[in-house]
Amino acid sequence: MIPPGSCTPDEHVLHRRLFLKGLAASGAAAVTSFAGLFTNPVFAQAAERAQKKVILLWLCGAPSQFETWDPKPGRPSSGPFGSIPTSVPGVHFSSLMPRCATIAHQLNIVRCMHTKQSEHLQGINLLTRGNPDRAGFTRPTLGAAVSAALGHLDTALPNFILLDPNPEGNEFKEYKASDLAGWLGPGHAPVRLGGSYTQLGRAADALSDDRESRDALRRFFARKYENERQSRTAAAQNAAFEKVKGLMASADLFDLAKLPEKDRARYGPGTFGLHTLMARDLVAKGAPFVMVANGMPWDNHVFQHEIHQMLVPELDRILHCLITDLEDRGMLDHTLVIAMGEFGRTPWINASRGRDHYPNAWSMMMTGCGLKRGVVVGGTDADGVDPDGRSFNEQNLFATIFTALGIDPYAEYELPGMPTFHRVEDRAEPIREVLA
Repeated sequence: MIPPGSCTPDEHVLHRRLFLKGLAASGAAAVTSFAGLFTNPVFAQAAERAQKKVILLWLCGAPSQFETWDPKPGRPSSGPFGSIPTSVPGVHFSSLMPRCATIAHQLNIVRCMHTKQSEHLQGINLLTRGNPDRAGFTRPTLGAAVSAALGHLDTALPNFILLDPNPEGNEFKEYKASDLAGWLGPGHAPVRLGGSYTQLGRAADALSDDRESRDALRRFFARKYENERQSRTAAAQNAAFEKVKGLMASADLFDLAKLPEKDRARYGPGTFGLHTLMARDLVAKGAPFVMVANGMPWDNHVFQHEIHQMLVPELDRILHCLITDLEDRGMLDHTLVIAMGEFGRTPWINASRGRDHYPNAWSMMMTGCGLKRGVVVGGTDADGVDPDGRSFNEQNLFATIFTALGIDPYAEYELPGMPTFHRVEDRAEPIREVLA
């Protein structure tokens, strides 16, 4: 019997290092001799997974489902905005989303999310980690889990990138990078850019040869110390240095001023749009996971309608640009795009003309990466108070995401000396309606 988490005998058919070594030694003349390798199912599955990327648009503060994906025109829960038909017959979005309405056939909307955390920090924890907290243990976020499953630690471009325009002013300020990686360790922590984390570049007086010599010496002593002491702290420091070195080599990809001018105009002048455009280019260059946060503007406890009237059209434009760009470039089939916050908003308006936190029934969007398209899953009752049938929680969502990416959602993490943890606990079912 093979222990959980161990490699299977078939996986020994292909060894990545030996394959690459053989490929380098063989030269171009022998390329045709590898043709049969691509028929090997283990290699084919690994190659398919390696192509898959994720762009997570994190809508900090939580948008209202009523002003986006699940309008209730004419009902007490509705605001002043109507609904409009979409390219999917019988499906309506908020009138604030005319662009997304034209590409609804490319999107999947889940209208029956039901979660149990109603405060921002706890909600973010739940919806970025995919399982409830377990006291004493820090579960990795989705980006870290995807980095571990699909990324490579020896590549220049970071495997997990967090673009956050306001890191000092939203709930992510509570997290260190190591918190987001959890027990997977610093090698899978995000490179975080935005706000005060924007300076990329080398010292002007650092000559290339001198810099390389210093780096080689540092690497030698650091590895020696790590190996002799078996030090997790040294390993963390070494991982950080390697990550920064790769980041320096990719610095131009993180320069907002170098984004194509025509694209900048389409995505809009705001940082959220420009970061989303940057995410498009980063996944095109091979980054497995890019998370784009938009600060904390959606938390509209006051003046809900006025603020959403500004925010939703921006989201509508950005999503339309991103989805159509990925489709036009042939990238949508292997790029999973997710747009969501940590919960929804109340079906009622409070005394300050705002909507409060509401995890009981809310909506989110996902598309690409081999999912079906144009599917609306579930719904809510007449006023959006409760799901009108089945509902899905964070575990169902993560099981769906991992399945779409070709990652086993129920695999155990290899954590010597720790209790058993799985990518998705309780063998929660994925949302099968959106799976191809």
